Amino acid sequence: MTASQQTSPAPVVTLSGARKAFGDNEVLRGVSLAVKPGEVVAIIGPSGGGKSTLLRCLTLLETLDAGSLSYGDLTVAQDEGGRTRYVKGPELKQARDRFGLVFQNYNLFPHMTVMKNISDAPIRVQKRPRAEAEAEARALIAKMGLEGCEEKVPCQLSGGQQQRVSIARALAMNPEVLYFDEPTSALDPELTAEVLRVIKELAAENMTMVIVTHEMGFARDVADRVIFMDGGVIAEEGPASQVIDHPREARTRAFLSRLEE
Repeated sequence: MTASQQTSPAPVVTLSGARKAFGDNEVLRGVSLAVKPGEVVAIIGPSGGGKSTLLRCLTLLETLDAGSLSYGDLTVAQDEGGRTRYVKGPELKQARDRFGLVFQNYNLFPHMTVMKNISDAPIRVQKRPRAEAEAEARALIAKMGLEGCEEKVPCQLSGGQQQRVSIARALAMNPEVLYFDEPTSALDPELTAEVLRVIKELAAENMTMVIVTHEMGFARDVADRVIFMDGGVIAEEGPASQVIDHPREARTRAFLSRLEE
């Protein structure tokens, strides 16, 4: 074994040969992906290209038709002759504990305060002491610039504040990887800047993140790697500066030129 093999960290998440169809519409057509610890991966591409379905399969909101999925040393789904078999029970719960997901429409509990939205799952799901969970929630509230909002409910917050609560809620579970599905698509430019600033700070802290985004400038600034998806496949991937500024594939160039129109 070489020195580089000895020091290279194992991927946080590995997806291999992923296929997913809805009826006759094959949305994922053999997608493979591995994300290293501390890496920020941005997924870009046209609507219908498979980005959100990929994210939903990674986060177990959808099941693969074929392919395999693992989180570190934990195999979640195994391909068996072109069909995928999932683990059950405690192993599936263990897998869910390894990632967090931030939705584009926040998905906060409308009747819960900011404090309770953030601390409830660590207390109920992870069985952590209330004092510990609430102390961490207060630290996350400060980190997100939400001091003074602890007892407010979501309808009393701006969209940007709600999305920052959503990020804090995901972080409260101490995930190994954080997924974002178009985190700024519901926000106006000023509120978008608030949320992107928080994500940039997390990247600077080496948080492992996979971000489906239409913000090309943000992807260029923050992502270590950009994946361009189109037609259910990864059409191009590489360093952000290469894929966004000097794309090799005609499909990538056409997509980026449409954004500039």
